[in-house]
Amino acid sequence: MTHRAVFRVAEPQSSALRWYGGVLFAFFGGVLFCAMPLVSAQIVSADHHLPAQTQNLSWGWIPTDKEPVLMIESGETVRIDTISHHGSTQDEDPVSFLAGFGVEPNQILQDVRDFWASRPGRPREGRTGAHVLTGPIAIEGAEPGDMLAVHVLEVSPRTPYGFNSAGARSGALGDAYPGVRDGDRGAEIADDGGRAIIWTAMANAREYALLGDNVRVPLAPFMGIMAVAPEAPAIGQPGVTVAGVQSSRPPGPYGGNLDIKELGPGAILYLPVFRSGALFYAGDPHGVQGDGEVSGTALEQSATGVFRFVLHKDTPLSAPRAETATHYLSVGIDLDLDRALRKALLEAIDFMVEEKGLTPREAFTLASLAVDFSVSEAVNQTQVVSGSIAKSLFLE
Repeated sequence: MTHRAVFRVAEPQSSALRWYGGVLFAFFGGVLFCAMPLVSAQIVSADHHLPAQTQNLSWGWIPTDKEPVLMIESGETVRIDTISHHGSTQDEDPVSFLAGFGVEPNQILQDVRDFWASRPGRPREGRTGAHVLTGPIAIEGAEPGDMLAVHVLEVSPRTPYGFNSAGARSGALGDAYPGVRDGDRGAEIADDGGRAIIWTAMANAREYALLGDNVRVPLAPFMGIMAVAPEAPAIGQPGVTVAGVQSSRPPGPYGGNLDIKELGPGAILYLPVFRSGALFYAGDPHGVQGDGEVSGTALEQSATGVFRFVLHKDTPLSAPRAETATHYLSVGIDLDLDRALRKALLEAIDFMVEEKGLTPREAFTLASLAVDFSVSEAVNQTQVVSGSIAKSLFLE
């Protein structure tokens, strides 16, 4: 069996980690953790369910003209199942591939097995992304010039494990990363292929990712990709090497691979509509991620989510916007990180002028005094800066 990197709470021979009856138990910092073979804490009900069946999935791109797999009305909710590309897109079959990381056959989603078997018949030219996307969902009456509000009601993992790739020269330390110079050092990581499994487990009604012997990371699941169909992918645009084929790797005005970690349950993502029906896709599920996603991947973990789709007619947007219970989020996207910051700043100013009645000078001043700008995603060709505007600043 091929050896692959595994993050666990202890070495396999340790008494701190044991499987009993298909359940993983671990003592970690004096706390007992347990992980069921398949996790799907489905709490929120939905009007529709879109499973991650092969006919509902696209690999590596955001199709602009795929027939909708579901048609809904504005205001309706949909549970969307998604799968991670880790374990479902490699050449080796999922059972033997994942066995190399200690995953039992009963811990592998049937969706993953079915998608993997469908790979030979799927086109790959221009589809340079790794992601597997579920959709599209068409919203009745959506037309170009409208805005789609995606209310995230729930996101929960479907497996008790995920993957992260962190090689010596991956992500922001990669040789192709913008700004890299000859002689720049990478991380002191042995060349083991970079991919590691990370198990997750429950303790005190909270789910954690377990790293090493004494690090636990609270999960905060979200969809790395939420997108509408792009307007007209043209060669020369980020992620477009074949006319009409938009890679799933770079985010853009259509949303896509934004990797904004705040877009979990309770958030609302606003997207411009470019095509009839909007044609919404979700995928690249993450169990948890830091700002920047600096190794090139988050905790890549299959998940299910519930979303409410609300159509706003004749409400054009130049870029995605978002909000959480406590903050408004502006979004800047560009190949150049400096320009992404500039765009996020201008979006924040425009928002405060249009929605809060500030003058441009007041908005710019407030941005400098109280708006936090973060590098949300820095490793997917186009880079994302988000501006976080506290709702408590406005006396309404």
